[in-house]
Amino acid sequence: MALPSRVKIVEVSPRDGLQNEKEFVPTDVKVELVDRLSAAGFPNVEAASFVSPKWVPQMADGADVMARIQRRPGTIYSVLTPNMKGFEGALAARADEIVIFGAASEAFSQKNINCSIAESIARFEPVVQAAREAGIRVRGSISCALGCPYQGEVPVEAVADVAQRYLAMQVDEIDVADTIGVGTPKRVREVMAAVTRVVDPARVSGHFHDTYGQALANILAALESGISIFHTSVAGLGGCPYAKGATGNVATEDVLYMLRGLDIETGVDFDAVVDIGQWMSSHLNRKGSSRAGNAIAAKRAA
Repeated sequence: MALPSRVKIVEVSPRDGLQNEKEFVPTDVKVELVDRLSAAGFPNVEAASFVSPKWVPQMADGADVMARIQRRPGTIYSVLTPNMKGFEGALAARADEIVIFGAASEAFSQKNINCSIAESIARFEPVVQAAREAGIRVRGSISCALGCPYQGEVPVEAVADVAQRYLAMQVDEIDVADTIGVGTPKRVREVMAAVTRVVDPARVSGHFHDTYGQALANILAALESGISIFHTSVAGLGGCPYAKGATGNVATEDVLYMLRGLDIETGVDFDAVVDIGQWMSSHLNRKGSSRAGNAIAAKRAA
């Protein structure tokens, strides 16, 4: 299959990237991060999360962040909403898109939220319904689509089944997420083939973690499977809570560098993203995990 000529990058660092940080990141910094990403040309920024501050204290200032960001016309600002209370927060914050999330692994679903996959997804029905009535886009994320920290292998049919359930709810976009970064290209091809049998590939995105160093190879496999939407995080921000010390989301700089080498358009300013990654890493007092970002920063400093 020919590779797509253009790819949509969903930048997830303000939410997925920062949510595991132990030290609270000041609201001013979060706002500046979103504003810099908007200016760099990202078509979609995952900006905040409307979850209970008790569970994710880092995301407690979501309403403030959304109120203060400079919205760039045409950019989609997404927020995570686990329930109706979260949706009400998202609605008040004028989010362009809400994100719901269910797992493809029964063990993960039971362990995390004490219910089956089917029950967890049924809980989102009123949220999706309310979003549709309000004219807000809905994205459905499928966690553990390529492997689970508790049950290990996840059947391909289980991933396709969750995708089908989302489709029945009229979700706009469906994320196939390798939550723990265990996927390899062969498995990515199998999972994407199963999902795109039931969902138009134009509505499917890949969300890869680089825990085992496979993310770029997995993105290439997904591109070859007809996928043209990917989630990335500047400087590789975001740990993996199930693999101690492991890197989390694939670094935006690395993905942009690879796509540029494949002559695939993104509309995102690569140099600006390198700057953002270095700036954010210095705020967190550590070196970012983007190989391309760090190499270019070192070259500039030479």
